[in-house]
Amino acid sequence: MIKIIIRIVVCSIITQFVLLTVQSPSFALDVRRTVLENGLTLLTVERHNLPVVKVAVGLNAGSLMEPEEKAGLANITASLLTEGTQTRTSREISESIEFVGGSIGAGGGDDYSTVSLSILKKDIELGFDLLSDIMLRPSFPEDELNKKKERIIAGLKAQEEDPGFVASKEFKKAVFGTHPYGRLVSGTEETLEPISRADIINFHSSYYVPNGAIMAVVGDISPAEVTSLLQRYFSDWHPRDVEKNGLPPLSEERQRRIVTVDKDLTQATIKLGHQGVSRNSPDYYAVSVMNYILGGGGFASRLMLNIREEKGLVYDIHSFFAADKYGGSFQVGLQTKNESANVSIKEVLEEIKKIKSEPVSDAELSDAQSFLTGSFPMRIETSSRIAGFLVAVEYYDLGVDYIDNYPMYINSISKEDIMRVAKKYLDDSEFTLVVVADQEKAAVREKW
Repeated sequence: MIKIIIRIVVCSIITQFVLLTVQSPSFALDVRRTVLENGLTLLTVERHNLPVVKVAVGLNAGSLMEPEEKAGLANITASLLTEGTQTRTSREISESIEFVGGSIGAGGGDDYSTVSLSILKKDIELGFDLLSDIMLRPSFPEDELNKKKERIIAGLKAQEEDPGFVASKEFKKAVFGTHPYGRLVSGTEETLEPISRADIINFHSSYYVPNGAIMAVVGDISPAEVTSLLQRYFSDWHPRDVEKNGLPPLSEERQRRIVTVDKDLTQATIKLGHQGVSRNSPDYYAVSVMNYILGGGGFASRLMLNIREEKGLVYDIHSFFAADKYGGSFQVGLQTKNESANVSIKEVLEEIKKIKSEPVSDAELSDAQSFLTGSFPMRIETSSRIAGFLVAVEYYDLGVDYIDNYPMYINSISKEDIMRVAKKYLDDSEFTLVVVADQEKAAVREKW
């Protein structure tokens, strides 16, 4: 009875939310897009409800651009931007931004690195001064580099005790091999140790360039004001030819790989999947709807209803497609008792087979479409989220009208589309399986 009541309340909340978002056009954004003379793509959105400005800068300087033997170079370069410039120390940067209640930071990623700024409108001059200083004139102090390496390596060692981290690391490696998508953005102890200050300076000089960079500015500011600030603080940011880093091709050939990691655990952590879909694929939207029904829809998903609710084998189970520029992955993740690992894997494969061979119901399709379109405005409900979202939309070339068209993309998906992409992007025969468990008790089979 308790479960029934909870579900009714949750469904009611979701229904009300969907109705409100459908009736309200508040998620529509007036995005101004301009490509400046130096090649920088500028995206601006005016929001005068709060005297705050949010900035996100996406730079084509992710781990795709680093050499394999120095994995982590892109991430550590980004993380050191705020640790000192030619005119400011790390402490001076942090004190300046904290004194006015703002924030500034940077981080690496697979596809691109990001620099972010949050500042009150009255302090916008200081904000852009700091932003340009860390982006254009970082000093990369040797002592800060060494400290950063030590912290990252210590964090990696600590994470090795987390079965979820271990499973994800092994899954990426098995699915993508030597491609950058197959390694940790942070790098490893072996690849971080040889990274020198000269490597970081060279990486920054080569890839922190305006041509190909994306800046999204959202908040209490006009496009004209943004342009004026860029002229004042980024006038010496000049374009440069970028040497393309040759990427190993992503092999589309699938084969079964079973990776087992033995640990003294009462539960098995399981990852099952394979390569997936790139973010700019036209199939992405059908895949999103299909995955919601399979395992991305929480308690409404088939995996959850079968393997948790009916079989009682897991507390949580989910599936998702991680989509990047040049490819992606499909993954089912779950934890279960060591002794029930095989039966859980078997049930996952059965659900994958089913969605590939039988049409989903009208109710499943309708619920998935309602949730995906209804929850979409939550992704752009704050200025900070809007800025990051716009950088991603531009980077993946989704189109300036993406926000307006997203509901149409989702609602146009048919049951036939779902079966088509399920057959194309799901494989219940050739897949990667990673099991971190007490292997004697789990006794993972090779066939189910």
